[in-house]
Amino acid sequence: MRIFQLMRTVILLSFFSLAMCFFEVGLLVHAEVKNDFEEMKLEAEDADINKLSVLSDVPGFSGDGYVGDFNDKDASVSFTITVPDTDLYNLTVGYGAIYGEGKHAKIKLNGEAFTSFEMEEGFAEVSTGKVLLKEGTNTVTIMPDWTNFAIDYIKVSLAPQPMEHKVDNRLVNPNATKETQALFSYLVDNFGKSIIAGQQDSSNNDLADIRYIKELTGKTPAILGLDMMDYSPSRVEKGAETYEVEQALKWAEQGGIVTFAWHWNAPKDLIDTEDKPWWSGFYTDATTFDLEYAMNNPESEDYQLIIRDIDAIAVELKKLQDAKVPVLWRPLHEAEGGWFWWGAKGPEPTIDLWKLMYDRLTNYHKLNNLIWIWNSVDPEWYPGDEYVDIVSFDSYPEKYNYSPQNYKYEELVELSSNRKLIAMTENGPIPDPDLLTVYDSMYSYFTTWIGLITDNNSIDHLKEVYNHENVITLDELPNLDTYLEVRQLKETIKILNEYREDEQIEEPIFNDMVSVINQLLEELREKQ
Repeated sequence: MRIFQLMRTVILLSFFSLAMCFFEVGLLVHAEVKNDFEEMKLEAEDADINKLSVLSDVPGFSGDGYVGDFNDKDASVSFTITVPDTDLYNLTVGYGAIYGEGKHAKIKLNGEAFTSFEMEEGFAEVSTGKVLLKEGTNTVTIMPDWTNFAIDYIKVSLAPQPMEHKVDNRLVNPNATKETQALFSYLVDNFGKSIIAGQQDSSNNDLADIRYIKELTGKTPAILGLDMMDYSPSRVEKGAETYEVEQALKWAEQGGIVTFAWHWNAPKDLIDTEDKPWWSGFYTDATTFDLEYAMNNPESEDYQLIIRDIDAIAVELKKLQDAKVPVLWRPLHEAEGGWFWWGAKGPEPTIDLWKLMYDRLTNYHKLNNLIWIWNSVDPEWYPGDEYVDIVSFDSYPEKYNYSPQNYKYEELVELSSNRKLIAMTENGPIPDPDLLTVYDSMYSYFTTWIGLITDNNSIDHLKEVYNHENVITLDELPNLDTYLEVRQLKETIKILNEYREDEQIEEPIFNDMVSVINQLLEELREKQ
């Protein structure tokens, strides 16, 4: 009897360990046969131009000149591209920001809005990511989004095969709660297969956008986006009230996923004028609060107020942890833009603040229900893999532009060395799910911003998205309470079946792994 007890223990440990090894890292592998297209370079001076001139005044250009100055909003340069096969190609634009950096241009592909790009000063080139070109003739048109620049050339080359995603199933917080690990494991398992639907809303308007989506499409988003904004002490002092946490608890009771941003009103020094009121105190131009000074002077009042504010939010997050609700936590969002005070002084103070917040919430307050989401793309701003679970960006192209914004996806792949989940944490237009598949840019989830669901998306598009087979809605989420057990059982049965010569073990609906192991032990006993 003891020998069989020992065998049972060994087999349990062995298969548990083996199963864990199999799903510790999730791999998504794409393999396609590529054509033999060679890179082409097309000069702008040879393209079709509208309300532009061919110029050569400023040195540093390619070919015989460049086209400029894009002073008219209707100015455009159109390149005709002929390819032998329908496939994904890389598009690179050579530009001249000869009148200063920070210029923006937008690109149309075969007459449809596709993407945009920003320019640094001087003549340079920028990758705008992959484009799907059809066999034969295609047109790439560049137009101004911010005038006064030049276009020099474009390059087109065959896109390489996508890199393998090697997403680590472990959260950066080793003490994460079971519920938090279950949610993250589900996100990892689903990554690359389908996109989870989310909607930013508010308890103040009784989730009006979510109710509209349900009425229109018959479906409900799986993720509810909320905001810690009105829990900021400098807003509470002014009488702000909110019920976002209570709303999150109700949503979780329905089986939904919760994500929180924090439009953090500056701790002090609010300008509070008619055009810069106190309630806009998260904007850089509405406060004189100096993050760099605060982070360099930990004994200062400013630093201590930062701690006070983080502690205030910890109280609210603790309510969610006590209720066993995991949170997709996205503080300090859009930092690299500089329009919020936490990004106004450059990357170093922001990174220091992120690490401070992580330490304070994780180690001091013992908040183990947070999945940490970083929301800037520039590598100079990245706080490091050990502080980030998900990398993300906020997508606001033109209205009704349903392109996948795959160049941002690819930048985030590179930022995280392909080892983090990638999310579209805010969006206006919802990307076309079919294009996400074509462009190998299946974000973990999207979250349409409050008030933009109909302003940026057509009714037909919303119906198509929310009823698409690759879009996960609330009714399609698994039971996360038992997700880890069921997941482990499935993996174990899969491994057991690889060693069975006779009839395969069918997956039970329940999570009684011990019964499966006992079955195998009985077979071993009969063979003795």
